[in-house]
Amino acid sequence: MGKSLTYKILEEHLVSGTLKPGEEIAIKIDQTLTQDATGTMAYLEFETIGIDRVKTELSVSYVDHNILQTDFKNADDHRFLQSIAKRYGIWFSKPGNGICHQVHLERFAKPGKTLLGSDSHTPTAGGCGMIAIGAGGLDVAMAMAGKPFYLRCPKVVGVHLTGKLNPWVSARDVALYLLSILTVKGGLGKVLEYFGPGVKTLTVPERATICNLGTEMGATTSIFPADEVTKSWLIAQGRAEDFTELLPDEDAEYHEVIEVDLSKLEPLCACPSSPDNVKKVEEEAGKPVAQVIVGSCANSSLKDLLVVAKVLEKHRVHSDVCLEINPGSLQVLENLTLLGGFEGLLKGGARIHQSGCLGCIGMGQAPPTNSISLRTFTRNFPGRSGTIPDFVYLVSPETAVASAVKGVITDPRELGEYPEIILPDRFVLNDALLLPPLPEEEAKKVEIIRGPNIVPLPQFDPLPEDLEGVFLLKVGDNITTDHIMPAGAHILPLRSNLPEISKYVYKNVDSDFSKNALGIKEKGLAVGVVGGENYGQGSSREHAALAPRYLGVRIKLAKSFARIHRSNLINFGILPVVFKNPEDYEKIEKGDRFKIKGIREAISSGAKEIKIEIEGKGEVLGIVELSERERKCILAGSLLNLAKE
Repeated sequence: MGKSLTYKILEEHLVSGTLKPGEEIAIKIDQTLTQDATGTMAYLEFETIGIDRVKTELSVSYVDHNILQTDFKNADDHRFLQSIAKRYGIWFSKPGNGICHQVHLERFAKPGKTLLGSDSHTPTAGGCGMIAIGAGGLDVAMAMAGKPFYLRCPKVVGVHLTGKLNPWVSARDVALYLLSILTVKGGLGKVLEYFGPGVKTLTVPERATICNLGTEMGATTSIFPADEVTKSWLIAQGRAEDFTELLPDEDAEYHEVIEVDLSKLEPLCACPSSPDNVKKVEEEAGKPVAQVIVGSCANSSLKDLLVVAKVLEKHRVHSDVCLEINPGSLQVLENLTLLGGFEGLLKGGARIHQSGCLGCIGMGQAPPTNSISLRTFTRNFPGRSGTIPDFVYLVSPETAVASAVKGVITDPRELGEYPEIILPDRFVLNDALLLPPLPEEEAKKVEIIRGPNIVPLPQFDPLPEDLEGVFLLKVGDNITTDHIMPAGAHILPLRSNLPEISKYVYKNVDSDFSKNALGIKEKGLAVGVVGGENYGQGSSREHAALAPRYLGVRIKLAKSFARIHRSNLINFGILPVVFKNPEDYEKIEKGDRFKIKGIREAISSGAKEIKIEIEGKGEVLGIVELSERERKCILAGSLLNLAKE
């Protein structure tokens, strides 16, 4: 049988291991990206490695999350990131240049290359034929230092596309349809590889939208072939030389195949409060809407905004609705203006914001109390919007604008004829806010600028001989990194200050967790957390592991873990343990004392099963599936400790 495109690229970049699903492999990383919410910590970690310059083909530092600059902390982070970029040979995308994934797709994505990003939606670049994977900041720091990236070899799911999307049905609806099938955990341990005649009907930005939202299915990454459509995109970006045709073999073997007839899809929406709570828009139609936002790394391309602008040439935003536009990049904004779309948005009653993540990460744009907000964002986890409770729907730009003009959730097909959208053969390019790396000798003279909010990492102690402590928290299924380490305008600026941000761990779940955890830690005991299925889904933010570790968390016992969060736990010396018997989840309660005798010896010897003694309740068996490298990391207390060894 032939090879999938995924395995072709992985094979070319393989450093160790074999392409057998579930086995740990290491791959060479060609490119990295960071954004400011995760980047400050990633670069603090990179500095501790102690090399003079990044060793990747290309690394980019984007500022797109913390751009409100409500006080000195955001601005200080930006100066730190820019000086780091100058010092270590990194491209720097200034505030206002755009969302990292949109800009990277435009200016740097290259077929056949590998990209590792400290943002879970890094797979967006799969729309341009890359293996692009989201990871924790420490993994990205190691990749910038020239080290390979380790992961479990994924299965490859072929998504066979046939037909063509009908008017008013978009790439967002393709992703939502797959979410309805796979749910938020159906992609765990898998790559979604798109093939078939329907592929050629989708533009690169549309493909990128689909790859972006594969993250919400738990997929390792998603990828489209690099074909004539890809070539046209790169030519339009002035990067024809970056094109290489990359296709799966005609008889490519997939571990499973999902059939999707694009012509049969309808407008869909993800209802509150999970990306996989998918229904047809017509089923929710008629519900009053207060806020509509078009933007995010999933849907802020030129075509996405032109659709909205064209509709607003004929309709005005309903008087009861606030329609907000977050352009994906400076390039999108400039080309939109030249094509007349910016004027259409303004005259139609839209509110235009700067290019950035904004409300998608909880940085402003919170909806009114007890109201529905429709967003072309990536996630609608409870409270992520900044309003509690919130009622956030995830929709396509088409559904968004139709609902904005009608004042209620509306199937966009009710608007009649689909507007004509003609994209330019060549985009107007403006890299004024994209700064290239300095020459090496000049870079060595750069002084790193550190504000008072930028705090060095503490030392983490190795795994003790025995582990004794308290299970301080018990949570259910599908706990997200937003539950563990909230985002938002108040907390996000603290990402470079571990002692301060640690005060907010599990804040919306148990407001006393941080205080109680430190109390347990001061007694010389470990803190444990019990979880259900798919623990740690969502963002790549390593702070959801790093901050709990600072508070003394040394073990998380769950039914299963999300990929990135599990890796982040190991990177910071927190032991991820899976219940051998899932029914044992019911035995443990918040506040239970536990003891694991000989834990260091067990991990060192490669034991796959450990006994956890629960005071007054007997034993619970846990499964510890760790590679040799992961065991060494746990024993050392963190990946940084291991690197220093």
